[in-house]
Amino acid sequence: MKRAPAVLALLAAVFVAAIPIAATTQQEGAGATPATAPPAAGTPPAAKVVHEQDVPYYEACAREGLNESECAGRLIWFKATAGNERFHTYVFQQRVGVLIDWYRVLRADQRGDRFRAWGIINDPSCCVPGAKNCPAKSLDETYGFDWCPGDEELLGYVGRGGYPEPACDFRDAPLAQGDPHGAADQRQSACDLRFGTSTGALGIRKFPNPRFDRAAWIRLNGHAGSWEGYGRPIAAAGGGGEAARSHLQDGAVEPPFLIGTSCGSCHIAFDPLNPPADPANPKWDNIKGLVGNQYSRISEIMVSGMPGNTLEWQMFAHARPGTSDTSAIPTDQVNNPGTINALINIARRPTFADEAVLKWRKAASCSDDKDEASCWCEPGRSGKCWKKSPGNDTVHHILKGGEDSIGALEAIQRVYFNIGSCSEQCWVNHLSDLRQLDPQQRGFGQTPFDIGQCRRDCPHFRAIEDRLGDILAFFLSAEAHVADLRAARENVRRAAMPTATYTDQDLIADLENEFGAGAVARGSEVFAGTCARCHSSQPEALAGAFAALDFHKADPATGMREDWMGNDRATPVSEVGTFRCRALHSNHMAGHVWQEYGSETLRARPPDPNVKEPGDGGRGYYRNVSLLNLWAHAPFLHNNALGPELCGKPKNAANDFYAQRPRYVDGTSVRLLPPGEQPACFEYDPGVEGRFRLYKASMEELLNPAQRVPKVTLLNEDVTLRIGPRLWDGTEKEKLLGFSLTIPHEIEGRGVTAGTLGNFQHKQFVVDLVRARTDAKSLGNDLAQRFGAETGDKVLQDLQAIAGELAGKPDALVAALKARPYLIKQIYSSCTAEIENEGHRFGEDLPEADKKALIAFLATL
Repeated sequence: MKRAPAVLALLAAVFVAAIPIAATTQQEGAGATPATAPPAAGTPPAAKVVHEQDVPYYEACAREGLNESECAGRLIWFKATAGNERFHTYVFQQRVGVLIDWYRVLRADQRGDRFRAWGIINDPSCCVPGAKNCPAKSLDETYGFDWCPGDEELLGYVGRGGYPEPACDFRDAPLAQGDPHGAADQRQSACDLRFGTSTGALGIRKFPNPRFDRAAWIRLNGHAGSWEGYGRPIAAAGGGGEAARSHLQDGAVEPPFLIGTSCGSCHIAFDPLNPPADPANPKWDNIKGLVGNQYSRISEIMVSGMPGNTLEWQMFAHARPGTSDTSAIPTDQVNNPGTINALINIARRPTFADEAVLKWRKAASCSDDKDEASCWCEPGRSGKCWKKSPGNDTVHHILKGGEDSIGALEAIQRVYFNIGSCSEQCWVNHLSDLRQLDPQQRGFGQTPFDIGQCRRDCPHFRAIEDRLGDILAFFLSAEAHVADLRAARENVRRAAMPTATYTDQDLIADLENEFGAGAVARGSEVFAGTCARCHSSQPEALAGAFAALDFHKADPATGMREDWMGNDRATPVSEVGTFRCRALHSNHMAGHVWQEYGSETLRARPPDPNVKEPGDGGRGYYRNVSLLNLWAHAPFLHNNALGPELCGKPKNAANDFYAQRPRYVDGTSVRLLPPGEQPACFEYDPGVEGRFRLYKASMEELLNPAQRVPKVTLLNEDVTLRIGPRLWDGTEKEKLLGFSLTIPHEIEGRGVTAGTLGNFQHKQFVVDLVRARTDAKSLGNDLAQRFGAETGDKVLQDLQAIAGELAGKPDALVAALKARPYLIKQIYSSCTAEIENEGHRFGEDLPEADKKALIAFLATL
């Protein structure tokens, strides 16, 4: 099938008329050679080509009516890795010690199972080698991965240098008017955005590894298209309690690709208004970039090469589909997964004026400040300077606790650090090393990284920073507009009959047929009186004037709904009553790694007095969430725990993570319910009615807390942390010196939660254990101050007893901790909460008819 050159001409006319686009002739699924199109009138002579892999993205820009800046931001959001392919291939594996098995996640022969296993979305432009019309005829040609546009060139550079990075041809949008950095284009080279080509999964990108040795790879794996030998477990000599190893952590073996991720890897999702008929085979018009992927198992992806009995697996892989622990890499040791934000109607999202913010700001010179720590001008540029200064700013509250609170542009930039950009140049050496137990050594705790130093030393930082305005423009574009149930149902009808309509009155009639006569109108009244205090952004709601609120009011100029259906204000976690561990997230605190991304106003918030764990530094709060399009975004709460559990039921049982880790427990013993008593999970269904069924079931749980079956993520096997030097020559002759610290999966008949491990402050425990032998008096004073005299004395006595029991018998620590479980679960825990779907009991006392009315009304938002 030929792609008409007129398509590209149309795109040029729609949103980039000033820049000519190279026409391409495309065989379906095949590569193409760009040909030069005639230049449009008045265009620069040195126009850049459009790569074949970019064509669907520009078509989407035309379909959504995006302007040049919005379209540029969209392409960056979907493709730019900002150099994190080194992080995901080397740094994460070898420095952080967490292994990703990219072949397990992305192998082409399981493309049809990929969404159900990992929740990631297949790239519609890619194909399985050997399939009809696929340019690659065997898996050996693509090293076991999908074939994707651009691979006709990329594959030729595997094992050699010189790859022409596609991002170098990125077409920048015009500069913003009035930029302090001047009228001339001084942006960092677009090459440093780093696009590569698709892996076959949207948002996950690949680059050719110039250090790859094909012959060595075949010796290890049997043939070029297999990674089996690379990821195969190697038995460790430490015994059954010691985690197996694999060549994934062997720096001497180079894979064919370096794998990077874009921000879209979490946020790209199926369009609720136009879901795919088959989620494993979506079309481009089924894809949106800002909705947030509620099926993504990003945490399991990040530890896909780790055995289950490792500290790292248990710290990462506790998150539900659609959630991510953004502080797992910085290891704040707080079990705190949060939902991937749905970026909807951002133009109406509340902001907060006069917050105290210390940050770097654009400046035209540093003439009055020669200290590079507070003012810096980029060499070779004219007036492109940055000055670090305090100010009272208007900011958003982005993360669940409002931690990204120094401005929208900076919050976007921080996402790139979360996905690994600039790790070696900027921040990896500021992380806590989980196995560093000497408080005098680097890596024992976190330290703040310096944004100014990162800007100077990392060109990828500057490449993103110079285009943050375009990404924000994309956030504010039509692609972020709401996806109403009415429009979704109309689209379903039009698929069968193009002239079909489905009006607001049709929706109300159907909802009232299901929930009762007058339900929508009554639900609006119930919402105003019960929910609007937190879930309305209208000034009248903040003033308490709920009765006159119109929750569907739209801006006549844009058609955008005026109410964001949330006010983003911080609420003490004890008032909300939900699982509090996420509210105790600490990486924004002074002295911690993301310190420079938190406002001084945030850090000055007083602790929630009703929370027993430490709450200094602005911790202990949740911002409420928007209820826009709630019908499409169940389950609920910040951890997706409220509502039925989601499951993919993939064909490959090894990737059936829900089957491996059921969640429902007996609330008394915190032990898993027997298989026959476990409520059924909801299989992934991104269709319109599938989302609506999940919404209704989740709303029933929200409004009827007494009927919720408690959910807890439990350890499913003992986890052993080996403390001490290791001697290993790659055989069974490994020797392990020191002692082992084992967290049993059951203590005194009660299940041990994954949070018990994730929240266990094992470093402080080991330090105090040593002090119990060497400086008991000082330790006793510290413990009394932390826990009170009576509890402090008990802890000191138990630590002294354990230290005595360990003398000459390092393995006795396991039994010692089993005999004193309170040390793990209470004293040395950053958060002691267990039930993950508790809290948010607002509305539970409503009459049953009002609950149904509220469910009906919220479906119209």
